[in-house]
Amino acid sequence: MKISVMSLVAFTTLVLVTLVIMASMNFPFSWVFYVTIFGQGLVVFLVYRVLTEDYHTEKTFEHFYEDYPMDQE
Repeated sequence: MKISVMSLVAFTTLVLVTLVIMASMNFPFSWVFYVTIFGQGLVVFLVYRVLTEDYHTEKTFEHFYEDYPMDQE
């Protein structure tokens, strides 16, 4: 089963938000440390997966931003 990149982004975000909550609630240092190491590994893996994703588009720089198209003159 192939994991989609967006679900990996959501999982990584959830882990890192959990880490912030754990650090602010004074969890034991060892827990925070191990979750930090795990989160850093997830970020590296996430960047690798995003950069190697097989994604193709027909858009070019002439189209400017996809969410805010400029009028073509």
